[in-house]
Amino acid sequence: MYHKSVLLEECLDNLNIKKNGIYVDATLGYAGHASEILKMIPEGHLYGFDQDDYAIEKSDERLKLIGSNYTIIRSNFSNLKEELGRLGVDSVDGFLFDLGVSSVQIDVAERGFSFHQNAKLDMRMDTEKEFSAYQVVNEYDYSDLVRILRDYGEEKYASSIARNIVKFREKKPIETTFELVDIIKTSMPMKAMRDGHPARKTFQAIRIEVNQELEVLTLGLEQAISLLRSGGRLCVISFHSLEDRIVKNLFRKYSEVSYEMRNLPYIPDEYLPKYRVISKGITASQEELAINYRSHSARLRVLEKI
Repeated sequence: MYHKSVLLEECLDNLNIKKNGIYVDATLGYAGHASEILKMIPEGHLYGFDQDDYAIEKSDERLKLIGSNYTIIRSNFSNLKEELGRLGVDSVDGFLFDLGVSSVQIDVAERGFSFHQNAKLDMRMDTEKEFSAYQVVNEYDYSDLVRILRDYGEEKYASSIARNIVKFREKKPIETTFELVDIIKTSMPMKAMRDGHPARKTFQAIRIEVNQELEVLTLGLEQAISLLRSGGRLCVISFHSLEDRIVKNLFRKYSEVSYEMRNLPYIPDEYLPKYRVISKGITASQEELAINYRSHSARLRVLEKI
């Protein structure tokens, strides 16, 4: 259960943790990062956000062995400001976002995230929501399927895959992950099979659509930035180019002088950036790459409030 957290030491170093600080793990998961943060803040408080009941249960079991100065909030991180406000928290010393689906969720076949295991099409991070991968695959029209496969999966064969999904479901609903995998395989030339698993990009795209991952990411990051105290830091680990592009562009927006003010001979203090980029992209060490397969695509970016 307690798999090694990606870029753990790099996150702890870049959060610049104070023992009496307030920290938020916006993607609690199974408390890999959170448990180490909690050890470092005996006089502070940790808030963890997650919408997966099983992950919350296991995280609680893990964290209470360390201390009681933590609060788990069952909510998506797009509700950061509202949920923290209810608890009287209006400023934070550090945020951590570890994006994407956890390896534990992938390993549980019935969650329907994995193209390696047969299960009902699901892919919901919040299992209380009704909308799932089943609805995307069986109810989206051809043009919408092409759009999400291209935009969220960067899938070269999006048109062919979408066409075959529509054709297959005319006979019967597509109900399982392996049924979808077989459709994807028949939609590609043999040469495409050599570049990793043929279903990887399609499954990524559908998962992002089901959970609205890119929309909630922007909302969550904007709220986290607004809640940072002076000297506070925001650490974000992304795993694919779509996420990373959002993080990079948002950090640039807050850390650079606006285009209109850039060429002025003097820039008034009120127009100077209130944030600075600490890191433009930390990747895993060779040692971590050798023992943690999830770290290969991970990139950590860090923003600090000045």
